Amino acid sequence: MKLTKIAVAALSLSALSGCYVMQGPDGQYWHVIPPAQPHGSPMPPLAGAGAPAPQALNVRFYPANEPATGTGMFSGTVVNMMTGKGRFQLNYNGETLSGEATRVEGDARRGVASAYGPSGAYMSCEYQMSSPRQGAGTCTMSNGAKYQVHIGG
Repeated sequence: MKLTKIAVAALSLSALSGCYVMQGPDGQYWHVIPPAQPHGSPMPPLAGAGAPAPQALNVRFYPANEPATGTGMFSGTVVNMMTGKGRFQLNYNGETLSGEATRVEGDARRGVASAYGPSGAYMSCEYQMSSPRQGAGTCTMSNGAKYQVHIGG
């Protein structure tokens, strides 16, 4: 009962502040701040002073080989934790895959990502970020389908 009240309070405050709460694949809740408010004024971070706030980004997957054409284009969401890590979720062939992305040590722009679904479907990706809110890469699914990936923007 107490946890429900806390969750309702957090959601209410988030609605008033212009940010929202998103549950990650690990079951934890994250406060997510949109990139900008109307009129272009950025919102202040929820984290401690000076710490960048997590950013929710759209991820679009475009077919890059014959096995991928049956599925066509689809999308997902990644939350850039602004720590070199990200958490994402996507729906592929009716199954929810959840995973994480990690920047490669020594190259703050390059990263790898992995996701897994309950039936055993999985995805492996390589990407490069041009900014904290935009990037591109490639992903391969366990069924051999390959996709060009566009992050943010």
